[in-house]
Amino acid sequence: MNIFEVLAEPTRRQILDLLREDSRMVGELVDLLGITQPNVSKHLRVLREAGLVDVRRDAQWRKYELNSEPLAEVDAWLEPYRQSMEARFNRLDNLLKELQQDEEQDDDKT
Repeated sequence: MNIFEVLAEPTRRQILDLLREDSRMVGELVDLLGITQPNVSKHLRVLREAGLVDVRRDAQWRKYELNSEPLAEVDAWLEPYRQSMEARFNRLDNLLKELQQDEEQDDDKT
């Protein structure tokens, strides 16, 4: 499963959001997400296999934490799209400013 397929699942994105805040045990994720432990474990397995989540042993407990490194690849892939959108927004912003200036000039003439 590629990273985009992994991230397409809303529950997995929620788990990543929670792990971004802090490392957590499965029980905490179950409580916060309101889904069953087997479902949380299934999603954590997929996230772990994709390299997005690491597991750290803390005595007899397992804590899951975010590994954001694979997300850097997604971010790099998205960068050209962000630049394109930003350029479009800048053109729109310039056009709106021109229209506003034209409107102000028309108001000054009357």
